[in-house]
Amino acid sequence: MSALTVDLDRSSPVPLYYQVAQQIEHAINDGQLSPGDRLDNEISLAEQFGLSRPTMRRAIQELVDKGLLVRKRGVGTQVVHGQISRPVELTSLFDDLAGHHQAPRTDVLANEVVDAPDEAAAMLAVQPGTPVLHLRRLRYAQNEPLAIMENYLPEDLIAIGEMDLAGRGLYQLMRSKGVNIRVAKQRIGARTGTPEECTLLGEKRGSPVLTMERAAHDDSGRAVEWGRHAYRASQYSFEVTLVEH
Repeated sequence: MSALTVDLDRSSPVPLYYQVAQQIEHAINDGQLSPGDRLDNEISLAEQFGLSRPTMRRAIQELVDKGLLVRKRGVGTQVVHGQISRPVELTSLFDDLAGHHQAPRTDVLANEVVDAPDEAAAMLAVQPGTPVLHLRRLRYAQNEPLAIMENYLPEDLIAIGEMDLAGRGLYQLMRSKGVNIRVAKQRIGARTGTPEECTLLGEKRGSPVLTMERAAHDDSGRAVEWGRHAYRASQYSFEVTLVEH
């Protein structure tokens, strides 16, 4: 069982169950509680924190509903995974995950030269049917599937091996081979995941996914990459900082 402490303000208008849930969530996101860690049962936690059992149960249910905890028969309450919040910047998912100690790894689903589909051709400013490099990967964080990433690059841009893709982020690879990515246009959305996407991401059929499309250009203005990604909505969010001018 994992040791857990919370600091409750009983004079606060914030409900006690919510204070407990927030502090457990912070412990998960900060790495104090790791995926697979088990919590004491509700009765023990309620006694430990000086709470009623219904209050403790509601706090746990709040985190179960968020996908951070799971109740398993014969095992108890267990940490699943902290939700990953990613700032919207010109970086690759692999590098962001590595920077936050999320132990990224990648299954390469496709690394091939194909005739450019119409949409990819338009985004890369080439004729439909032009040979382009097609990449498709399944990205994991802490051994949990997180995102399906599909990218198209000009065929003559760089050569990428499967070992490269498995161990490094695409933008890091491109920059290491002399491609200076300067600007990108990005669109974020949401939709229902396809049956294949839900299977790959370990979600129930019909679950929602977050989507991101990005077209990147180098410092000469050439289109060097177009990608479309699908992320587990239960485990992932985008974060944007707004500044008033």
